[in-house]
Amino acid sequence: MLQPPIDTNILWTLAPGQFLETSKIIFNWQLQNNAVYKQWVALSKSSAIPFLPISFFKTQDVFIGAKPMHLFESSGTTQDIKSHHWVQDLSLYEASFLEGFKLFYGDPSKYCVIGLLPSYLERKHSSLVYMVDKLIKASGHAESGFYLDDFAKLNEVLQNLEKQKKPVWFIGVSFALTDFAIAFPQQLKSTIVLETGGMKGRKEELTRNELHQLLTDNLGVASIHSEYGMTELLSQAYAIKEGVFKCPPWMKVMVAEEEDPTSIKETGRGVLHIIDLANIYSCSFIATEDIGEVFEDGSFTVLGRLDASARRGCSLLVV
Repeated sequence: MLQPPIDTNILWTLAPGQFLETSKIIFNWQLQNNAVYKQWVALSKSSAIPFLPISFFKTQDVFIGAKPMHLFESSGTTQDIKSHHWVQDLSLYEASFLEGFKLFYGDPSKYCVIGLLPSYLERKHSSLVYMVDKLIKASGHAESGFYLDDFAKLNEVLQNLEKQKKPVWFIGVSFALTDFAIAFPQQLKSTIVLETGGMKGRKEELTRNELHQLLTDNLGVASIHSEYGMTELLSQAYAIKEGVFKCPPWMKVMVAEEEDPTSIKETGRGVLHIIDLANIYSCSFIATEDIGEVFEDGSFTVLGRLDASARRGCSLLVV
């Protein structure tokens, strides 16, 4: 495996003042070693660091070094062209999501971790399912697991955990959380409920506010948390309330104007552009197809999708 230009362990404790310099080091290394990104940089003729359009992950193999053994694919039907992310070092992904989890929620062993998602055996190429599977194992709790196909069992488990006042980290795709909340309304006092998006193509689509209102009303929690991640990234941002996401120290979100992708700004509304330094073996500079707003403190919201963007979303995990 080609050695990266930095000790990747420094990423998890990166100080704000170190981010720019570390980004430049990684950019220069990826420019030299990533053929797809090198070609894009040459074509873009930008004076700033160019961001690779996320659509390239559908048509190109974006990686550095020998072809990796590990592949993550986006959700979709057989008719969809799926994004594929070749991952050179799974331990780097695991470190990224575990350190990110600890930053926002503490040690996974504090929780019973419940996934309203397909199991790992059903979706081996889903980066989200891989992450939740590892968090389930890291929790060490007997009731941690995937419950997408057994709402009645999930209800029983949650009721028992509530009686024990055991903290629960309960993550799911939006449509499944909605179905469960309507079928088994209850008052969860010891549970964090976290949605990953995913209404598109499944049923009448709710806005985030409508979704969160339905879930808080039916599940009795004070607020709904959200996770922002994607196949093409190795890091996640989390929103603890009101859909305002915060990044870990090794991840940064910026915006560009729809009409001028080279006009990158630190704050404001536009197309979200992400620097994910954990993506060291693929590309750390990704232009997404999400519309959002970035605030002065680096937090951001997601407002929608570009009109021409392809259908995507965690709801397709179960198609």
